[in-house]
Amino acid sequence: MAMLTAKFCAPATGVRSPAGARRSAPARRATLVRAAAGSYADELVSTAKSVASPGRGILAIDESNATCGKRLASIGLDNTEANRQAYRQLLLTTAGLGEYISGAILFEETLYQSTTDGKKFVDCLKDQNIMPGIKVDKGLVPLPGSNNESWCQGLDGLATRCAEYYKQGARFAKWRTVVSIPCGPSALAVKEAAWGLARYAAIAQDNGLVPIVEPEILLDGSHGIQTTLDVAEKVWSEVFFYLAENNVLFEGILLKPSMVTPGAEHKQKATPEAIAKHTLKMLRRRVPPAVPGIMFLSGGQSEVEATLNLNAMNQAPNPWHVSFSYARALQNSVLKTWQGRPENVEAAQRALLARAKANSLAQLGRYTGEGESDEAKKGMFQKGYTY
Repeated sequence: MAMLTAKFCAPATGVRSPAGARRSAPARRATLVRAAAGSYADELVSTAKSVASPGRGILAIDESNATCGKRLASIGLDNTEANRQAYRQLLLTTAGLGEYISGAILFEETLYQSTTDGKKFVDCLKDQNIMPGIKVDKGLVPLPGSNNESWCQGLDGLATRCAEYYKQGARFAKWRTVVSIPCGPSALAVKEAAWGLARYAAIAQDNGLVPIVEPEILLDGSHGIQTTLDVAEKVWSEVFFYLAENNVLFEGILLKPSMVTPGAEHKQKATPEAIAKHTLKMLRRRVPPAVPGIMFLSGGQSEVEATLNLNAMNQAPNPWHVSFSYARALQNSVLKTWQGRPENVEAAQRALLARAKANSLAQLGRYTGEGESDEAKKGMFQKGYTY
């Protein structure tokens, strides 16, 4: 991994530190990083540790209103604020959820919503020791000069938004950008993704939010697992170079990587053991042990696949908390059980707890996959999927 050397002004002639010697480069960088994180440094570390706690992971329900509408349409519901609120109330008021879930990523609308009884969703989460999080990016747009690739917008006004989200109760943030293997990826797209993530991370920390760093390497393509590994190593090398250049506090971030798998259209699927081997190889080569948590995205895998692969990665101790930050792989069974009917809410909440518990066991390396339904084994990959 490339290492960054910071430049410092030379001290005046004859001036020495109290210890009588110049401080080491790592010590100087540590001072800069703590200063960059400001008065929130200790809180950031504490928040990241809370989210990366044993047997727990993240429930991602930060879909945009348009994407949430597609989910609701799949069960015959209109995309109205009332229906979105009802679905998210079902999720966030599930009793016992905090046993398996440590954080919930919300869309802006949800951060400011309350239950039908008037209780803020943020307070519903806090009552179960679940950290509220917030999606802060503004989505993907075409990247000029690239090979039909994208970049993530949203840096303009980000500091102001983060400060407001913190006041509302959010304590971590998410910024998702993507890298496409069939499109190259070009050096321009990789650098743009890494730089944008680093600037976002620095701004989030400066405003008290633990940044989730998410350069999603899309499943699209027919490439093999080695190609994914090569691209993932390149992407994460760039990401950590620019995180360091922006003086981001590594102990106060969380990562949300893709698992290293073959492309979705590859002729042969990889076993959980092979996916675990390649993914952990990439992480050990690129991710410093100072990072507290690796919270994998599911990326269109089936509910069972995502859980089996996570379990395979937790069969031996890791330098970081290796867990989950799943959306579809936690919600698919819930939606199909609920069907928008009030009488199905409790059954849908039981379905959520079952999936959350399965992934909790996987985080602890104890998941077996026994008793899973055929529905939970169905893949959810969609070519060109957008949030």
